[in-house]
Amino acid sequence: MALAGPPGGASWTWRPVARDALLARAFHSCTELRGRFYLVGGLRAGGATEPSGDTVVFDPAAGQAVQMGARGGPRRSHHDAVPAGGRWLCVVGGWDGARRLATVAALDTERGVWEAWSAAPGSCPPAGLSSHTCTRISDRELRVAGREGGTRTQRRYGSIYTLRLDPGARTYCYKEEGCHTASRSGHCAALLRTPGPHPAHQLLLFGGCNSAEPEVAGHWSPGKIKEEPPAAPHLTEQLARLVSTGQGSQQGPRGLRHHSCSVVGPFAVLFGGETLTRARDTICNDLYVYDTRKPPSTWFHFPCADHALKRVGHRTCLWNDQLYLVGGFGEDGRTPSPQVCTLDLFI
Repeated sequence: MALAGPPGGASWTWRPVARDALLARAFHSCTELRGRFYLVGGLRAGGATEPSGDTVVFDPAAGQAVQMGARGGPRRSHHDAVPAGGRWLCVVGGWDGARRLATVAALDTERGVWEAWSAAPGSCPPAGLSSHTCTRISDRELRVAGREGGTRTQRRYGSIYTLRLDPGARTYCYKEEGCHTASRSGHCAALLRTPGPHPAHQLLLFGGCNSAEPEVAGHWSPGKIKEEPPAAPHLTEQLARLVSTGQGSQQGPRGLRHHSCSVVGPFAVLFGGETLTRARDTICNDLYVYDTRKPPSTWFHFPCADHALKRVGHRTCLWNDQLYLVGGFGEDGRTPSPQVCTLDLFI
């Protein structure tokens, strides 16, 4: 197991904790709900155009994966998924093998049944979504950001939508916000507190275009947002010690897409992805930490020499004070990883 980091300084790696062919996929969703990771869809091989329609449940405590028998699962890749009501897993948008969708399919995890929810009257959905982000603002309100439409119809800017869910009625409703972002695809989103004695929240978008600048896709005044990321006191402390060994920068990664992002306390942790800044060797294995503890927020870059850790189209999930890496294509951009790993920091 190769460690990344300067000689004599802090180092890090992804440590394998489980391996199962059921997990081998990329451009899937991986969502924690009640201590289980729900993997939906994705591509099972590089060059595949037909997404998988299966759902796999990974138990991180036991290190075991099982395929759900739930029928009617959505065939999707390049989608996003969020939990709702502590019970439903809502899959939003994505590519179904023929077109980009903006529909919502929901897995009732108590009954083990997929449901196709319907658009409520007055819903104004996007033209179609893929490689977008979908972030929980509250249990019934999501913020969707990304470029909509296909390659021929997409706009020159990114759209922002509020998506309201009504699990009781099995409906959803899109409302386009008045603000726009840069045209982004394959970006990530992080809902982070602003520093200071009266912390507000802002939704930041990273990557998915040539710019290295994060972009605000929503701002909420103090007290408006009750959502809290999972508590991870040990990992937060470790990340604080890691960045104390690094050299901070105001400039983030330029031209990164299809990377992963997880919020850990005041930090956004980005890993891997594909760079738009070079023509060869485009799959990355770099770790970036965005530190919001004091203004201005600062980037820390921790490179890696281990080519086996290169990933694109993967996901990270925070659970039980550990950050998990699930799936993704490796260095060749074609072979999906069957591994689950956890982030190990050595400081």
